[in-house]
Amino acid sequence: MQRKAYVPGVAALLAALLTGCTGGSGATGDATDSKPGDVGTSAVAARPGKYRTLPEPCRQPDKGTLDRMLPGIKELPEGEQRDKSYEGAATVTYDTDRRVGCRWKDDGADATHRLLVDFERVVSYDSTVSDDTEAGQVFASKRTEAHLPEPVPTDTTSPTPSHSPSAGTDENAGDDTEKEGKKSGKTDEGASDEASDDTSSSPSDDSAPDAELQPRALEGLADEAFLDDQLTARASAGGHRTVTVVFRTSNVIVTVEYEQQPGPSAKVPDSKEMQDRAQELARKLAGTLGG
Repeated sequence: MQRKAYVPGVAALLAALLTGCTGGSGATGDATDSKPGDVGTSAVAARPGKYRTLPEPCRQPDKGTLDRMLPGIKELPEGEQRDKSYEGAATVTYDTDRRVGCRWKDDGADATHRLLVDFERVVSYDSTVSDDTEAGQVFASKRTEAHLPEPVPTDTTSPTPSHSPSAGTDENAGDDTEKEGKKSGKTDEGASDEASDDTSSSPSDDSAPDAELQPRALEGLADEAFLDDQLTARASAGGHRTVTVVFRTSNVIVTVEYEQQPGPSAKVPDSKEMQDRAQELARKLAGTLGG
């Protein structure tokens, strides 16, 4: 009798164990199936920017660059005053991980020069927007604020003028013109040839070089860049010129601002010379950043 009672008890125990294992595997399977769906619907965090720190701005321009852009420094006597001029002065900032800058100034015999180098590291606070994308938007805002003019078209071919008379033109005007031409011994063709000769002998347009130096987007500098050139007329001097180069490399935006105020008897600051110097420094800074 004891043997018969023992066998059903063992069978019941085995059945309970099998039921528990089956239920556990079923719960695990349900949990596993639900995870892929959760992962697929969750937002993927955008990649952080390339740069996590900023360089020391006052150490970026070398002495040779400062001598070319700020020639008045070399006129200072050797010693502490000249050394301080080369060192520059750091701009006031509240977070050196996000923005740093440095200023230099010289007071030469013919002009006063000022130079600013500014680094801004952009960080996105939206997990779905990358730092690079956010920096691109900040750069676009700066470019919009500069009010860059439309690029000058390279095709200078002018359309053929229309010879059809306007609605208000007297039909007899053409006959009168022809008669006057015969009296003066010049036909329409002769007049046209003379006009052509006058045009070819006229002096070249002085505004062409200025068009090449106008504010514009710059190619081949970092991810994107632009140049601004502003001349402010002064009654007591030739004018105050400010050339600004702004470029973006990844999530860092760099600004080079170069100013020149000539003396009372000096000429207007040369635009090409100032632009060349500002761009030279900007390209060196981009190379330092690896942009």
